[in-house]
Amino acid sequence: MRGIAILGSTGSIGTSTLEVLRRQRDHFRVVALTASRNQALLEKQAAEWHPAFVGLVNPGASTNGTYAQGARCLTEAATRPDVDIVVNAVVGSAGLDATLAALRAGKRVALANKETLVMGGELVTRAAREGGGELIPVDSEHSAVLQCTSGREVGLRRLILTASGGPFREWEPARVERASVEAALQHPTWRMGNKVTVDSATLANKALEVIEAHHLFGLPYDAIDVVVHPQSIIHAFTEFCDGSVIAQLGFPNMELPILYALTHPGRLPDSGTRRFDPLTAGPLTFEPVRQDVFRAFRAGVQAGRSGGTAPAVFNAANEVAVAGFLAGRITFGRIADAIERVLGDHRLEPASDLETLIAADRWARQRATEVLS
Repeated sequence: MRGIAILGSTGSIGTSTLEVLRRQRDHFRVVALTASRNQALLEKQAAEWHPAFVGLVNPGASTNGTYAQGARCLTEAATRPDVDIVVNAVVGSAGLDATLAALRAGKRVALANKETLVMGGELVTRAAREGGGELIPVDSEHSAVLQCTSGREVGLRRLILTASGGPFREWEPARVERASVEAALQHPTWRMGNKVTVDSATLANKALEVIEAHHLFGLPYDAIDVVVHPQSIIHAFTEFCDGSVIAQLGFPNMELPILYALTHPGRLPDSGTRRFDPLTAGPLTFEPVRQDVFRAFRAGVQAGRSGGTAPAVFNAANEVAVAGFLAGRITFGRIADAIERVLGDHRLEPASDLETLIAADRWARQRATEVLS
């Protein structure tokens, strides 16, 4: 029985992971849970699963030392000797330290935290090599690529990731620029937290996924494409050197890629996900990304191509801008404006160590705050 630590257990991926584990109690045990600030839900989870370790990153006054507290509880949970698999479901750049620590400790990291690879892709892959850890993606698109390529790693030539297009796929550009918070949070196919949902509306999330795919699968950016697929049935296409294309299909549900991240390269029977039926899936359609409208996507992919500290700066500027939008301080269109402005002001440096990345992240947050003030 393998021990599981869930970082960010009260978020959407964390709660979905626990739902999967309820059906797989014979194979896994929860030994550590952490949350950012949702103490009430964390307490309910702890009462159900009885983990050996519980941590709260941003504790309230009522914790009274009951749980491990502060950001370091993430790395404490991730490196425990009774933990075999770390599910990193932390939102934002806060998940990077824990991923590095877990990989250096030889753990499998089921990664749902995009920012980890975007900020420190080279550092993360190095930590996995040196520590003997495993990095297994949880994102549906990257899980799809992994499922299509397992046992077929030789000859991989190109990836095509799919994007739903978000709620503004058919909107005119001027209308997109003025979109409200309520409209941005109405994702057509997935149910996620507010930050990730806004990233899906700007397509910044798809830029993050392109950067992730570059690091996960070792392909150049010219070999990673994105198409809009409104039905969200095909999660990725993989093309091989002989021209063969393999795709992974399934109705939108994060529980399947979560379970696969826990069991890869094997599989376990699971009755909790909807079985695929091509007759009810309906027609499958594809469109190009409107890069003139979804400028955050274009800026993010360019940051990935630039490499070095640029992806970390893109991620930090986006986090600040999205927070401002959700708080009602800026319009939807200004998210992309801020990202472009901060990247334009950035002085590129090699991503040689964690300190350099942290400094770039800090600078980008400050600059984005200034740009939006």
